Amino acid sequence: MNMSAPTIDPDRRDPASVAATDTYHPADRVWVYRGGAWRAGIVEVASRDAATVTYRPSSSRGTGVDTLTARFMQPRSEIDPMLDKKIVLPESRTA
Repeated sequence: MNMSAPTIDPDRRDPASVAATDTYHPADRVWVYRGGAWRAGIVEVASRDAATVTYRPSSSRGTGVDTLTARFMQPRSEIDPMLDKKIVLPESRTA
């Protein structure tokens, strides 16, 4: 699956369009800017000043954890099959 990562440089983002880190919640899907590229991530915890995010630093299955300010994060709608938890549907019961 090829996801469409953002292409904007965090330094060129309009500050008014950047959501504060305390608007994110645990398990929110986000893009994080690390190593010169936007990478898929999941919020672990967020406060007024920063958020701790688990993210994929490369296309491999490995993950990293980092604390970021709002400028280096933005919401992600696409599913990353190697990072996002699988959605488990309840079993249907038949009579």
